Amino acid sequence: MDTPSAARSRYTRVLVKLSGEALAGDKGYGIDLDIIEPIAKDIAAAAATGVELCVVIGGGNIFRGLMAAEGGIDRARADYMGMLATVMNALALQTAIERAGQTARVLSAIPMPTVCEPYIRDKALDHLSKGRVVIFAGGTGNPFFTTDTAAALRAAEMECEALYKATQVDGVYSADPQKVPDAKRYERLSYADVLKQDLRIMDGAAIALARDNGIPIIVFSIKNHGNLALELQGQGASTTIDGG
Repeated sequence: MDTPSAARSRYTRVLVKLSGEALAGDKGYGIDLDIIEPIAKDIAAAAATGVELCVVIGGGNIFRGLMAAEGGIDRARADYMGMLATVMNALALQTAIERAGQTARVLSAIPMPTVCEPYIRDKALDHLSKGRVVIFAGGTGNPFFTTDTAAALRAAEMECEALYKATQVDGVYSADPQKVPDAKRYERLSYADVLKQDLRIMDGAAIALARDNGIPIIVFSIKNHGNLALELQGQGASTTIDGG
């Protein structure tokens, strides 16, 4: 898009990965409406600049498949339960984005036509071309894959120019900055650095997918209002993970 606002952005199409835990706030469980509202406003404001915006959201604030599997539930079934949790989060985020004045659509990898649209690549691309925020739910539709991997997969399928990983801190640090005050924030890392040092920013499959498709991963904080728009313009504090 050749709008003046879009010209200030580094990219024309991006994917934002949100964790389910980000929606829980200090409650630690469920959806905190006071938390989801500013996140939705940030997404709506970024989309309003003309950037084509996709979102993949996790479900850890409601149900974590891996933890349930460790508790005795069959792993595949537990993962499917976690995928259903992402649909609940996606619908809540869609509502908040639309309240903020931006049209959004939820597409689920697990078909549930009475609730949302099934994931069809061409349909998703059509929504993006019409300026709608596209929220991908249901992970990859398969057990044993995380929503990080789903984010890298959808970013590749949508031909996104970057994957923005929203976290609670402004990038990747050498240690937990809340526990180690002088921890160093990295400005840039290579995919190889992340895998070799086992930094656990995203799982290995997600990093490898991004690497193989040449998609940079930008780790930034979603806590402060307006950070997403700043990051799209190349401002603010973050860590970029790319080919080095």
